Amino acid sequence: MEEKVKTNIHDLFSSAAERKTYLKICAPMVRYSKLEFRNLVRSYGTDIAFTSMIMADSFCRSEKARLNEFTTNKDDTPLIAQFAANNVTDFLSATEMVYPYVDGVDLNCGCPQRWAMKEGYGSAMLKNPEMIADLLGTVRRNMPNSFSVSVKVRLLSSTHLKETIEMCRQLEATGISFLTVHGRTAAEKTNVPVHKDALREIKQSIAIPMVANGDIFTLDDAEQMHRETQCDGVMTARGILSNPALFAGDRSTPVGCVKRWLSICQQADTDITYQCMHHHFSFMTESLLPKKRRVQLNNLAKDKEKVYEFIRTYLPLDLVACSDVDHPAKISCSYSEANFRKRLAENGDKIGHGSRSCTYDSEASDGNFFQSKRAELGETDQTEDGLNDDGVDFMDGGAMFDE
Repeated sequence: MEEKVKTNIHDLFSSAAERKTYLKICAPMVRYSKLEFRNLVRSYGTDIAFTSMIMADSFCRSEKARLNEFTTNKDDTPLIAQFAANNVTDFLSATEMVYPYVDGVDLNCGCPQRWAMKEGYGSAMLKNPEMIADLLGTVRRNMPNSFSVSVKVRLLSSTHLKETIEMCRQLEATGISFLTVHGRTAAEKTNVPVHKDALREIKQSIAIPMVANGDIFTLDDAEQMHRETQCDGVMTARGILSNPALFAGDRSTPVGCVKRWLSICQQADTDITYQCMHHHFSFMTESLLPKKRRVQLNNLAKDKEKVYEFIRTYLPLDLVACSDVDHPAKISCSYSEANFRKRLAENGDKIGHGSRSCTYDSEASDGNFFQSKRAELGETDQTEDGLNDDGVDFMDGGAMFDE
């Protein structure tokens, strides 16, 4: 097993508090919080990066799922793996497996999509705070104190905060390292402003660090969120996709950032898929290319070299001074299923929904976020891509970002 240097997440929060500032955090995003993108945003002031949300039952049961959903390298720290889980066996076992390669784990209790709610994941967990506390408490007791255990939740109500505060205090009592709160309810869409007053009141009601999430598109937004809520960290998803240099203070993606992404993708070679590479170029160049060129970029044939050539042709990469980003080779991760299999045997192998989750491929389609960007350009009609009336497709979309 290859060794990887650990970072103490608790110490990061303590250091930020001493400096009267906050941690800048890249959110868990299905399809997009991959190793290569994490490498890019770290070079622009991101303090902590999350993996994409990973189905814990798939991670425990399937080597293929582990290979597809998690990669890392020696420089990929501070790193938190986020899992969707609805039972102790899956969450604890997945945590044990990934422990050598991450600095903490996070439980997703914020995904508002109907498929997740139906299967008892994401926001459905909020109906049963005792179960959330059981999962978090069990993992906390079984992992070293230096290892971060956290949870991401939403508001239970936008008007009556008592239940949300009680839940947050209950989760705090499990010994978790920090808590992320998205400032909307599961039912509220992204056009509803984040309830900063609620976030401020929650922060005042707990002693552990609180990370605020929602509507962060510039560094000014992050500064304002910190100032108005007194949060200990600010998390962004959609904002950092469009501008990976957000936390460095750039109001739109600098050309040098695109140049760095090109360098990272070329170094990663076959470790990064065409879809992932291409989508990020599309998001980053929203402010750099006219509509005509953006449509061309979105519709290029699935050939990486054609994309690289397009970027070099239509962006002045040679005019920007930008040092290349070193992208070390990924670590060969190994996992032991022994504890998981033992727990399954003790429970009669009746835990989880592995049969469906194991077949999930996060890159089987373009996904709602990319489709929405194409729709803005008039390229496609969003309703033609099999989206349900939540406006999201399976395990994707803006809602998956909890934004």
